[in-house]
Amino acid sequence: MFTFRPKYGVLAIAFFIIEIMIAMYMHDTFVRPFVGDYLVVFLVYCFVFTFWNIHFVKVAIAVLLFCYLIETLQYFHFVHYMGLEKYKILAIALGSSFEWYDMLAYTLGFLTVLLVEYWRRGLRISPQKQSI
Repeated sequence: MFTFRPKYGVLAIAFFIIEIMIAMYMHDTFVRPFVGDYLVVFLVYCFVFTFWNIHFVKVAIAVLLFCYLIETLQYFHFVHYMGLEKYKILAIALGSSFEWYDMLAYTLGFLTVLLVEYWRRGLRISPQKQSI
């Protein structure tokens, strides 16, 4: 079950650096809120896939559900109720405001991950029926 895929590790680091750059230097209404959430799916997926030998569809679904969970916690102001505001990095990572657009960004990231993985592996998204 445990494995090490260095290519996915490098991708996870690259996505992490991109996320940091977005957080530090982008203060717009599209890249920071939407593209950052879209790319975080890739970051978490690549990180998980670096270390665990689990089918890529299961990993992608788990990552999507994790992102949905974090967004749902934002809806309920989890950071505030748990008193985590003083831990700046944790508060930034967990976020503080729920947005439906974030859910859309996570979903699009999930679909993109699946499309890329299917394409990379040369697999078909839906199996064709074979006739005899």
